[in-house]
Amino acid sequence: MTAPTLKPPVWSRESLSEMVADRLKDYRLICVGNREPYSHVFTPSGIRCIEPASGVVSALDPVMQATGGTWIAHGSGSADWETADAMGRLRVPPLQEKYTLRRIALTREEEDRYYYGFSNEALWPLCHIAYQRPTFEQEDWDCYQRVNEKFAEAVVEETGTKRPLVFIQDYHFALLPRMIKQRLPSAVVFQFWHIPWPNPEVFRICPWKRELLDGLLGNDLLSFHIQFHCNNFLDTVDRELEALVDREKFAVTCRGATTLVRPQAIGVDFEMLSEEASLASTEESAIEFRRTHGLTGQKILLGVDRLDYTKGLLERIEAVDRLLKRHPEHVERLCMIEVGVPSRSRIDTYRRFEDEVSQRVEEVNKRHAVRTWKPILYLKGHRERRDLVPLYRMADVCVVTPVHDGMNLVAKEFIASREDRQGVLLLSSFAGAARELTQAMLVNPFAVDAMSEAMHEALRMPPEEQEERMDRMRDIVREQNVYKWVGKLLQQAVQLEPS
Repeated sequence: MTAPTLKPPVWSRESLSEMVADRLKDYRLICVGNREPYSHVFTPSGIRCIEPASGVVSALDPVMQATGGTWIAHGSGSADWETADAMGRLRVPPLQEKYTLRRIALTREEEDRYYYGFSNEALWPLCHIAYQRPTFEQEDWDCYQRVNEKFAEAVVEETGTKRPLVFIQDYHFALLPRMIKQRLPSAVVFQFWHIPWPNPEVFRICPWKRELLDGLLGNDLLSFHIQFHCNNFLDTVDRELEALVDREKFAVTCRGATTLVRPQAIGVDFEMLSEEASLASTEESAIEFRRTHGLTGQKILLGVDRLDYTKGLLERIEAVDRLLKRHPEHVERLCMIEVGVPSRSRIDTYRRFEDEVSQRVEEVNKRHAVRTWKPILYLKGHRERRDLVPLYRMADVCVVTPVHDGMNLVAKEFIASREDRQGVLLLSSFAGAARELTQAMLVNPFAVDAMSEAMHEALRMPPEEQEERMDRMRDIVREQNVYKWVGKLLQQAVQLEPS
């Protein structure tokens, strides 16, 4: 008789902390990211500490607490400098003080040019291939270099006596790995690039492509969400630099040093979301939401997105419009709830996009409205995760249709929230999550007619089929959770000798 195959234990906050305490005891862990894990703001009742809703923060915070390391980030809260010392340091979390947060001060010009300028008007559209032309400004590039240098100096100042293990987050710091290696040759440096990496033909339009690639090759380990983005990166290096690309080992040797390139898909805190979704208060919130907005008895399509041109919102709104034209039986029987979170509104492109979304929602609602019913409920504004879980729980279909996305955690949050094993995920094939969640209904957001038909089919899917699909996707999201993501990256990093 064949013995049953034993599944490996699921990673958790506790198991991650145990691994970190054992494997990282000889290292000084320094995490570098644009976003800070705790910020302070002025309120009418005094200074308040805010913990941003972020999967990356929720995964890395227990790691930092277990190691007592340092998190270096842009200090963006209005009261940040009232609560830190002269060097921008303070102990966090509040009242526990397990590790150091080192805040970096940026001027308004630095924030405009490094963050809004080069990071989000050049690198963001370049990597997402969303048919939004990147803007390459020399002053933005100069400032991006200066800010990366500022963070590199902070890393050196926070090193201490142990061997440095530096974990860099995202595309805001493409130059930082090389800068750190030049100052701290013994450091192990690794980076996670949270957005897609484009093909070489797209990337080659960047005026500073070689400088960016050289900066990233300062890493000992460079990781992306999916293998496809790793392949694109290797192809780009092969095209642009004098470097040895080893496609069997997925490694690049440049300047006599080697960078490993690996996929490691990020996840969500499955258990926390699943437990929150099962609370009686969550069900009560969903019922109250339906009552408040007059949605009792209606089928619900749900979208939760930053107001970004990569998220496919205009295509989704058009698909709802065509759904109602082709299948009038849905009139007065469904509502598309779109939660739109304002993002980067200081950039003209984003302000125009927000206006266009609002205009299109108004047009579709006007075209199809019957008495007090309208097809789209547009909720513009920031919402806490606790406000989203009831929406995930009540949705018949979650519509996640980016035109390009590194991963998209909304899809995984929806699945983790469906402990009732019901609901349909309508997912763009251009999201990284589509590589894992193959039981979703995959769509091409550029094919609007086909997407509207997919919405129609999703709304009619039998409960038995929903349950079968959801069970398989929940197994994946449970196993590939956010703690496994950071745990695997740390395990790989500590096995490396600095190059």
